[in-house]
Amino acid sequence: MKTARVVPQRQAHVVERLGKYHKTLEAGFHILVPFIDRVAYKHSLKEVAVDVPSQMCITKDNIAIEIDGVLYMQVLDAKAASYGIDNYFFAASQLAQTTLRSEIGKIELDRTFEERDTINASVIEALDKASEPWGLKITRYEIANIKPPQSVQDALEKQMRAERERRAQIALSEGQREAQINVAEGQKQEVIKQSEAKKLSQVNEAEGKAREIELLANATADGIRQIAQAIQAPGGQAAVNLRVAEQYVKEFGNLAKQGNTLIVPQNLSDIGGTVASLAKILQESSASKEMPAKPFGPPPIG
Repeated sequence: MKTARVVPQRQAHVVERLGKYHKTLEAGFHILVPFIDRVAYKHSLKEVAVDVPSQMCITKDNIAIEIDGVLYMQVLDAKAASYGIDNYFFAASQLAQTTLRSEIGKIELDRTFEERDTINASVIEALDKASEPWGLKITRYEIANIKPPQSVQDALEKQMRAERERRAQIALSEGQREAQINVAEGQKQEVIKQSEAKKLSQVNEAEGKAREIELLANATADGIRQIAQAIQAPGGQAAVNLRVAEQYVKEFGNLAKQGNTLIVPQNLSDIGGTVASLAKILQESSASKEMPAKPFGPPPIG
């Protein structure tokens, strides 16, 4: 029964002949010599996870922390793993602990949480060099948990709480500043819009007044021109005399109504003379308009 051997997949069996290493059996069916050959060691070639027990480590700033981890390894040489070391699981675990204590002692507490990848790489590098004669390959090492003392945890929580409050206050102040800037910008835009609206309103009002004065002046000029043309027409002079006489009598009557004291002109009875005088003034004004203007030139010399 011990002559025929079947080695499962991803396993390796070390065969000794008369107490001396003979060969390594790989996966498959093998025949051994009875009473001479025997299987001394059996190794799994799969990657194995080994739990590294927790231990107390001292950081660079003299803080004791408790750290545990997980070590991943694989047997590459079954002969070296059999004869190079007695118990490679225990040896790799102890070497990982000592290397971890050495790496933690080089950094401060705050950096231990930030530089896990650096610590893991340092442990793997040290283990890989030491385990090469053992026929092992250290593939990975991961820090599972970092537990500082309770007093340090309380201090870290206070620090984190203070940091959060500081960030909240900074965010609040920045929000208030942005709000004040937005309000000031809105007020600025409002003042600019109001001034532009006032400017347009004043311009429009000035243009309206100018247009009103222009239209009124044109209407007055047209009215005066039509009155002058009516005066020059046949019977116009008589109509003017009659109109002047009516206005004279009307205004004199209004003057008598406004106060107790009344100044009576000396020639009150001579209304016709007054009208005639006004008519003469109008005729002279018309005649002066029809006369050609004298040329303007420099005064005579000598």
